[in-house]
Amino acid sequence: MHRLFKKNQILTIPNLLSLIRVLMIPIIVWLYCDQGDYRSASGLVVLSGLTDVADGIIARKFHLVSDLGKILDPIADKLTQAALIFCLISKYEWMLWLFIFFAVKEITMGISGLIVIKKKDVVNSAQWFGKLATVVLYTVMILLFLFPDISTTWANGMILLCAAVLLLSMVKYLTFHCRLLRSKEK
Repeated sequence: MHRLFKKNQILTIPNLLSLIRVLMIPIIVWLYCDQGDYRSASGLVVLSGLTDVADGIIARKFHLVSDLGKILDPIADKLTQAALIFCLISKYEWMLWLFIFFAVKEITMGISGLIVIKKKDVVNSAQWFGKLATVVLYTVMILLFLFPDISTTWANGMILLCAAVLLLSMVKYLTFHCRLLRSKEK
């Protein structure tokens, strides 16, 4: 794991953007939960999502992809997603179940990912199904932030959609990790 901490792989613009996303989380929560400023909170969520896209593009275009970035980026994503779901728990009854499922999924995937890192000494980039889950979750959370008076039926439908995509992502990642662990190569 020594390669994670090379200076030229830590102090990069993509890693800084991931850190900025983490620092936005308390502001988003404060705007939504304390101030009731749903539009500003939504705007920051969109800005956070755009910095997520930008850090990936910059990392690939300028060859700044690093193992630290492969870890930091999804951590920023997961912390943001957890915070968004948390903000909505008091408004939508089914959101608590999504939060619990999200936590179980992330803990399960985190453990399986750490096992892969430990046994294979490799950090893998996000897969298409993880990106799909991120896009769906962000889209639904932004819609629920922007339209606080949406009907319970629509909200529950979107929450179920999130749960289904999270389940797909979890199953696909666990399958991916198992295949990596069974492979002979590093």
